[in-house]
Amino acid sequence: MADPVAPAPTEHDPSGNDASESAFTEESRVDATSAEDFLPINGTDHLQFYVGNARQAAFYYAHYFGFAIAGYRGPETGHREAASYLLEQNDIRFVLTTGLGPDTESVRHQQEHGDGVKDIAIEVDDARSAFAETTRRGATPVREPEVLEDDDGRIVRSAIATYGDTIHSFIERTDYDGLFLPGFEPYENEHLAPQPAGLEWVDHCVGNVHLGDMETYVNYYAETMGFKNMLHFTDQDISTEYSALMSKVMSNGDEIIKFPINEPAKGEKKSQIEEYLDFYRGAGVQHIALLTNDIISTVRDLRGRGVEFLETPDAYFDMLPERVGEIDEDIEVLRDLSIQVDRDPDGYLLQIFTKPQQDRPTLFYEVIQRKGARTFGAGNFKALFEAIEREQAKRGNL
Repeated sequence: MADPVAPAPTEHDPSGNDASESAFTEESRVDATSAEDFLPINGTDHLQFYVGNARQAAFYYAHYFGFAIAGYRGPETGHREAASYLLEQNDIRFVLTTGLGPDTESVRHQQEHGDGVKDIAIEVDDARSAFAETTRRGATPVREPEVLEDDDGRIVRSAIATYGDTIHSFIERTDYDGLFLPGFEPYENEHLAPQPAGLEWVDHCVGNVHLGDMETYVNYYAETMGFKNMLHFTDQDISTEYSALMSKVMSNGDEIIKFPINEPAKGEKKSQIEEYLDFYRGAGVQHIALLTNDIISTVRDLRGRGVEFLETPDAYFDMLPERVGEIDEDIEVLRDLSIQVDRDPDGYLLQIFTKPQQDRPTLFYEVIQRKGARTFGAGNFKALFEAIEREQAKRGNL
C-alpha cells in the first residue's frame, strides 16, 4: 500500500460545549433503510498503522494478541518505499507499515505521532461513488479513485480526511480474489503458527480531538458521510475528582461502523485526553475496541501472553450485582480478571482496557463482548477514568 498523501488541514468552526444530559438518541433506532443511503458500508476493511519497525511490531501483535502474519509487501516484492505486514484474526485486518527512507510520509507521520493509526479503511461496494458523494458534501479529498490490479483481480481505492492526520480509505474489493491488496504476497514462517485469542472484529474506533473540535467532527461525519449521533455524554457524565471529557458517538445507519469522538473538558488536572493530545501531538485514534464472543476466555489468554490491562478495584465488583442486575458470568471470575460490566436498555456488555501499547501514552485497546447492549459502558466511565489516572500519576502527567 503506497503511503497516502497527507490531507490538507481542515478549517475548524468550533461550537460551544453541549450541556445536555447523556442520551441514547431515538434517532439511533430509526431504520437505516428509511432514508436514502448515499454511502452504503459493508464494514471495517482494515486499519493501517504507521510504526517505527513494522517487522518487530508484527511479531509483537502475533505473540501478544494472537494475530496471524498473513501477508507482506516490501522491497522483496517490488515495493521499495515501505515495508508492510498484513495481520489477520477472524474479521480483523491490521496493516503495519514502516517507511524505508526519511522522506516517506509514513516516517514523517511516525516521527511526529509515534506508532499510531493512519487509516481507518472502510469496505464499500463502490469506491468511486463513495469518494464523489462525500467530497461533494464537503469531505476533504486525500486520494482520487484509483484501480490496483494483479492476476487476482482489481481493487478500487479512494480516501478522504478526518480528524488530525487520520484518513478514511474506501476499499472496493468485489472484483478481487487475492490475499489483500495487489502487491502483497503471503508471509511464510514455518516457526510462527497462528494462535488466535478469540478476537472477532472491530467494534468501534475512538478518536480524541482538541477542546472545541468535537462538534466540528460530529458535523463533518453527519454532513459528509451521513452518519448519525447515536449517543452523547457531557462532562457531568464522564468525570472524576480531577478531570473530565465530553464524547459523541457517530455511526452509519445500521451501526456497523461506530466512531466515538472525545474532547477534553476543564478539570482540576490534566485529563487523559489532554495527555494523549500532548504525546500524540494532535488529534488521532485513542483506542480500538475488538469484539470477542467469550471475553473471559480471551482475557485469560491475553493475560497469559503478557498483555497488561488496567486494573479495577474490588469495591467496583462489590456493587456490581446491585448496579447491573443478573448476568450469566460469575462475578468472582470477572473480579479476578478485572472485567467490567454495564447494562443498557437492550442488554449488557463486558469490557476491559489495555495499557498503552507503545512508549508514548497514546493508543490502547478495548476488549468487548456484547450481550444485546448497543452502547459503550457509560456506567464504567468513572472506574475507567480513575484507572487511567492512576497510570497518569505514575508517569507524572496527571
